[in-house]
Amino acid sequence: MQEMRVIEMREPGGPDVLVPATRPVPEPAAGEILIRVTATGVNGPDLVQRRGHYPPPKGASDLLGLEVSGEVIGLGDGVTGWTVGDRVCALTNGGGYAEVVAVDASHCLPVPQGVDEVDAAGLPETYFTVWSNVFHGHDIPEGANFLAHGGSGGIGSTAIQLGAAMGLTMFTTVDSPEAAEFVTGLGAHRAIDFNSEDFVAILREAGGADIILDIIGGDYVARNIKSTRHDARIIQLAFNMGSRVEIDLMPVMLKRLTLTGSTLRSRPDAFKTEVAAALRETVWPLFAEGKLRPVTHTVLPMDQAAEAHTLMESAGHRGKILLAP
Repeated sequence: MQEMRVIEMREPGGPDVLVPATRPVPEPAAGEILIRVTATGVNGPDLVQRRGHYPPPKGASDLLGLEVSGEVIGLGDGVTGWTVGDRVCALTNGGGYAEVVAVDASHCLPVPQGVDEVDAAGLPETYFTVWSNVFHGHDIPEGANFLAHGGSGGIGSTAIQLGAAMGLTMFTTVDSPEAAEFVTGLGAHRAIDFNSEDFVAILREAGGADIILDIIGGDYVARNIKSTRHDARIIQLAFNMGSRVEIDLMPVMLKRLTLTGSTLRSRPDAFKTEVAAALRETVWPLFAEGKLRPVTHTVLPMDQAAEAHTLMESAGHRGKILLAP
């Protein structure tokens, strides 16, 4: 196999700029493995990159796609722990919208026991993100109140399951009674319909949030601050409603709040390796125990990447949208 099908961007723009193309199959560099892709996840950063606002790191593929599942078909120099034929899921720096991708071997994980290989493609990006921001290196009070906005999406559905599995009391915002039922089934203690309910009042009545994971931004930034108890952490992962806001910072000082954020792709490779090891040891066994499960909304052919992006932008999905070559 010398050539492979990929999805390229003609130029920055709407979903229609995503078009099928052909490229040479990559060679794995030292420390990398080559994966024949079974499926790839569609994520928020893919949409931002497609619009021209999230360029890949230096040396990374210009193709979209930050997570994949598939079969190991090649090993770069120095790779240990993996063999040709292994079934894996992996965090990538790009290149997932293709039939084959080269990935840092230490950013790969086995397909969890009991998880379908296609569904496994939707795990790495959200689990690396939620674990690294919420749990990795942090002491969390037992039974802490954890508010994850956008509970029915990829990040939200992962945060709810992982938080509940770790013994946290999960609150989340949703857009409908149907979404509320969905997230309750994932382990949410309280689903808050933002069309008819005020999450600030509900969290205050519960004693305040200890952790808030937000992808919304806009007026949620100030409202998040009002929702917290003392010594809380507010973690900003995206700004779907805008990042330019006016807020009163006095409560940040008086309540000793930590307001932070991150993007995963730009983190050092060594950090991602640490997170992968922590997930393999602490989180991946929870799938076999039935405490976690993949949440796949739909699987579309790779050539329908534009339709997948349109669906994701409509916010009508429940869990992950996947592409299969």
